[in-house]
Amino acid sequence: MERGSGHYLRPLLGLRRSQTMAACEALGLDAWDDPQNADPAFARTRVRQQVLPLMEELLGPGITEALARTANQLRADADALDYLAEQAADSAGTPGQGLEVTALADLPDAIRTRLLRRAAVAAGAPAGSLSAAHVASLDALVTAWHGQRWSDLPGGVRCVRRCGRLHFTTGS
Repeated sequence: MERGSGHYLRPLLGLRRSQTMAACEALGLDAWDDPQNADPAFARTRVRQQVLPLMEELLGPGITEALARTANQLRADADALDYLAEQAADSAGTPGQGLEVTALADLPDAIRTRLLRRAAVAAGAPAGSLSAAHVASLDALVTAWHGQRWSDLPGGVRCVRRCGRLHFTTGS
């Protein structure tokens, strides 16, 4: 979870629940406890209630904070890679005109796969349905080309390699 995303701000995200509860009590505020936070139907609840305590027991105290630090570092890295993919998109073309395979092949894997994912979403593939396997099949059209016909994506989107470019179509 990010500290801020659009109009959602989470300034207390780095604090433990006990700290925020103590602050609310000291200020005379009634804390609201989201019932979903206790519902084991949600994976995040099971992680919080079962996995993290077991990790603390097996690996020692501080694992939660270490994971939070790592998540922050990875978020910064992901943001930088997203920015670089955005910059690289200019030289590769657009999904509408086709993406230049040579330009894509010259990019580092992390940049190229981000660019391919963005192009698939721009072509109409629903972001929530687009899996890593879908992106890998697009990447294979660039890096492991051996005459395969196309890659079918969610939302009726198809990507085909033709004349050194990747072309996205819908409704085939």
